[in-house]
Amino acid sequence: MILIAFLIGLTLALAGIFVLVVRGLELWRKGKRTSEAFSSELARFEERAARTEQLLADADRASQDLQAATERLRVSRARLNVLLESIETARQRTRWLRVFLPAR
Repeated sequence: MILIAFLIGLTLALAGIFVLVVRGLELWRKGKRTSEAFSSELARFEERAARTEQLLADADRASQDLQAATERLRVSRARLNVLLESIETARQRTRWLRVFLPAR
């Protein structure tokens, strides 16, 4: 009777150890797959972050170029206004000469 109980206990213990080993291997395999998935996702995230940094640097450079171009445009526009005012002044001063010019 004691021997039968011992054998049943030993069988259950061995079955428990077997189940524990099988589940441990499954856990290890899932952990390995999960680690690989995290690694690949992390690598993709780092790649995207680097691309975003590059795009931000390009945008910053383009913004600086735009500011420089805007400043050049402002200076050119001021020069143009001075020239237009000079032309208008010259027209006003020479308006009396039109009397002597033939009509078109």
